[in-house]
Amino acid sequence: MIALLVIDMQNAYFEDPVLDASREKVVEECNELIAGFRSAGHKVLLVRTEHERDKSTWTLNMLDDDQGFIFRGSKQADFVPGLQADGHPQLVKTRDSAFVDTDLLARLRNWGVERVVLAGVSSHNCLAQTAADAFARNIRVTYARDAMASEDKEAEADMLRILTDEYRQDELSNQEILASLAGG
Repeated sequence: MIALLVIDMQNAYFEDPVLDASREKVVEECNELIAGFRSAGHKVLLVRTEHERDKSTWTLNMLDDDQGFIFRGSKQADFVPGLQADGHPQLVKTRDSAFVDTDLLARLRNWGVERVVLAGVSSHNCLAQTAADAFARNIRVTYARDAMASEDKEAEADMLRILTDEYRQDELSNQEILASLAGG
């Protein structure tokens, strides 16, 4: 079984001008994958980042800077307009990796998932950290090349090169991914 993880497609991330310039395309490409996974009977999980205002969930850099980000219930925490989020399960995380302090592994095991397709933002950060942790848990990873973006293209290229080479993780187009669903 293959599952699609759509990561951090939230208003806060698209406040960055580089990501905002790619927002419409990334939303469209994520929606194409969501529809394809749904129609093929595969799982879709929408992963979002949310923090508490009391600093209890803040990361080290947030604590160091005394600056919180993406507070639960805020407009920043909402999915970007146009993302087909209705009816899909959601997972809330407070760290870059969707595996850290969440029930993601249990969900994937309950669904019988052996491979995840990662889409969303940011490729060099939250997608990469989730991918590295998936590898550590013997879950294969495919990056949805068309449905992801980063505000740091150099870091994105470096991380993807390392993860695809060292961890043997695939980077495929939406069309290649959707064509493979019948066999997955």
